[in-house]
Amino acid sequence: MLAARNRAAILISKSLMGTSMSVRTKVLSLDTMNPNVKNIEYAVRGPIVARAAEIEKELKSGQKKPFNEVIKCNIGDCHAMGQPPLTFLRQVTALLADSSLFKSNLYPDDAKQRAARILDDCGGQSVGAYSHACGVSVIREDCAKYIESRDGGVPANSDDIFLSTGASEAVKSILELLSTGKEGRDQVGIMIPIPQYPLYTATISQYNLRAVPYYLNEADNWSLSIKELRRAYEEAAPSCRPRGLVVINPGNPTGQVLRREIIEEVLQFAKEKSLFVLADEVYQHNVYAEGAKFFSFKQVINSMGPKYGKEIELASFMSASKGYMGECGFRGGYCELANIDKDVQAMLYKQLSARLCPSVIGQGLMSVIANPPKPGEPSYESHEREKAKVLGDLAIKARMATETFNRIPGMQCNPVQGAMYAFPSLQLPEKLVDEAKAKGMEPDAFYCTALLEEKGICVVPGSGFGQRPGTYH
Repeated sequence: MLAARNRAAILISKSLMGTSMSVRTKVLSLDTMNPNVKNIEYAVRGPIVARAAEIEKELKSGQKKPFNEVIKCNIGDCHAMGQPPLTFLRQVTALLADSSLFKSNLYPDDAKQRAARILDDCGGQSVGAYSHACGVSVIREDCAKYIESRDGGVPANSDDIFLSTGASEAVKSILELLSTGKEGRDQVGIMIPIPQYPLYTATISQYNLRAVPYYLNEADNWSLSIKELRRAYEEAAPSCRPRGLVVINPGNPTGQVLRREIIEEVLQFAKEKSLFVLADEVYQHNVYAEGAKFFSFKQVINSMGPKYGKEIELASFMSASKGYMGECGFRGGYCELANIDKDVQAMLYKQLSARLCPSVIGQGLMSVIANPPKPGEPSYESHEREKAKVLGDLAIKARMATETFNRIPGMQCNPVQGAMYAFPSLQLPEKLVDEAKAKGMEPDAFYCTALLEEKGICVVPGSGFGQRPGTYH
């Protein structure tokens, strides 16, 4: 009797669902979510890195591996790899966060002076208050003075600088500004170097832009060829509208430092094709090779005469995360704009106001980088020693990486002139290539997966950065 009643109840329930009720489906599914987000790939935090995190958990749980720890070489996170923070940077940051430390004798006067100056320009004299959408005024002024000094006196205006939560946020803001949302031949194309930092391809996908890849010349230490730029532009022009040109100098992940004459040729090409230049210069302090020297795009533009210095639209980016600082977690950065239409710049700043403000503590750190201790100040000598030690160690590691890779059969690595990465090529056995393709994997990703599983070393396959077809890195 009870079973019969249950069957009757189920039949009635089904009948009701079929007539007056429906099963609610999720508003968001893989079929209904923004397709541009699904297209994002970010290799430096991709599936191999996710597997590395799983292996770390397995090691902690007592599972036996051929190694005792995972060595993470997948991202430029200096402090995670043991680089100590610079004392002066952290002293000012501590004072900004805790004003009671001004009473302490452990903090030098120059650190207190810098912190006090920044706090005086913060609401309620607190880094816990919102700043102006473009950043704290005195910090933008510090960045302008830093740029002028770096570029040999080329003027910089703080009104043309906005601070950001890391350089990545600033890059995304400019790429979003370049996007029109149009499709087909009117879709905006962004010329990007290959290999490139995956932020660019990820953001290009997110904002419905078209990537226009140009290949760096591995045979010439990853240099940039105008002939290749022209090839990439002309091939893309019939199917999209190239508007932006990204240059990463010093290079990520390739470690090259562009010669001045190459920068001039790039700018001549940008002027000829009416391209907006995005100069990723976050590694400007990281130059190691003898004879190599960093030149900012802005400095070179202004040395080429008014038809360049007054016309080429440029956004250049700097970060607290790289250089000798390595302060990735504070998320400090800036963008300087040059020759931007003032109405467009006003629209950009309006757009930035929607984020309220960048991290104020990160802004404070950026101020100290732009305004370090000067000769005669209490912290000058110790700060210079610490800075020289970090850059000296990085130069040694750059040479060690190059020399070591070139001793390994089947590997070849160009000299690491700058930045923080090596991008060695792999001569993979045909059997491995066939096995990888049979499993639906890129051969270098297959190799890197094996390197992680067998040796505990987490690296990024070259296919995650882009490379010439038929090559592996």
